[in-house]
Amino acid sequence: MTEPEPPASRPKPPATTFDDLPLDPRLRLGVRAMGYTTPTPIQDRTIPTAVLGRDLIGTAQTGTGKTAAFLLPTLERLLELPPGRIYALVLTPTRELALQASEFVRQLGHHTRIRGAAVYGGVGMLEQERALRGRAEIVVATPGRLLDHMGRGYVDFSALRILVLDEGDRMLDMGFLPDVRRILRTLPTDRQTMLFSATMPPEVVRLAHDYLRDPKMVHVDPTTVAAVGVSHIALPVPATRKTDLLVELLRDVTMSSVLVFVRTKHRADRLVDQLVHRGFDAGVLHGGRSQNQRVRALDDFRRGTHRLLVATDIAARGLDVEGVSHVINYDVPHEAETYVHRVGRTARAQRQGDALTLVSPEEEPDFARIERMLGNKIPRSQIPGFDLTAPPSPTGGRPSFRPQGRSDRGRPPRRGPPPGDRRRGGRYPPRRSRW
Repeated sequence: MTEPEPPASRPKPPATTFDDLPLDPRLRLGVRAMGYTTPTPIQDRTIPTAVLGRDLIGTAQTGTGKTAAFLLPTLERLLELPPGRIYALVLTPTRELALQASEFVRQLGHHTRIRGAAVYGGVGMLEQERALRGRAEIVVATPGRLLDHMGRGYVDFSALRILVLDEGDRMLDMGFLPDVRRILRTLPTDRQTMLFSATMPPEVVRLAHDYLRDPKMVHVDPTTVAAVGVSHIALPVPATRKTDLLVELLRDVTMSSVLVFVRTKHRADRLVDQLVHRGFDAGVLHGGRSQNQRVRALDDFRRGTHRLLVATDIAARGLDVEGVSHVINYDVPHEAETYVHRVGRTARAQRQGDALTLVSPEEEPDFARIERMLGNKIPRSQIPGFDLTAPPSPTGGRPSFRPQGRSDRGRPPRRGPPPGDRRRGGRYPPRRSRW
């Protein structure tokens, strides 16, 4: 199905600047404006092939520059085409990634006349409809919302030249592959298709086999990516003392922009409440928030309005937030690959960053799997003066996630006085029978 990239087929040395890549000067201006100087391995290995129009599969972990790796050759190929038609479609699993990729289109293509549009759920359809009717040459979309528009009959992909499937394994995890297949069956077959994914599970391999033609495979070793630019530290702590330890860490003023990962949206909400109660400005990002709330939380974090952002793994894949100084894993992820995605939010664009993980005794098996994947032990440390044996602070214990307004068994709470008061003949009279 695929053609591996043998070392012997690459006689030329890796590109040291974007001037070494076959890109129009207008695109190089956009690259420089975004602060990029040296192409990452995935960019160096995919852009020369992609600008020729060949199908390809790129596998690389998060934080390696995949978005620019497919957008730069896409923009390059569209430069000489007349405006007003949809020539490129990027399918991506989440609203945040759609917004990010469309922003990349705007910045990288700032010196061209190519326009991009983001199509995603959670907001009104009118403005998106206008873009799909001919105001954008590149459409970045989530599968579900795009199908909604396609069902209304005004989406014209007859001029499509390029299709990009971004975060293929994530789309699989989120159950989008059937929607993706429905979309792909309606697109012109005479097109270039690029698939980018951190991993290649069997379902994604089958998708590539069905829709890509003689693709070239470009693979960047995942075990090297997680370690580049990131300092890893593990902090053993009882589960009931995690919030207290997090607060102690946040007293360090050098933690200027901190992304805190938790496992569930309920834990995220509870942790933010605890941090705000202790005087910290913190935002929250998870799938239970509305689109406007999610966009505002990211914007506030990017601008520095909020020094902290507490998030579930919805923020672990692909989101590009510059200047994240620290990633803190409040919860150890169950999957080792998720750890790599999380810590990839710092040390982006060849910068440095720190990843701290709060490890409770119950999480040691999950953390051991992470160390095995990385191929080395993560150093363990303790915060001087922090007593691990002390009782948790009133707002620092293990979060309780029982939904408000419901009983332990999931039924609505009983209305009226407690049954015991009625039986004892207190001030509440006995309830009369309805019959």
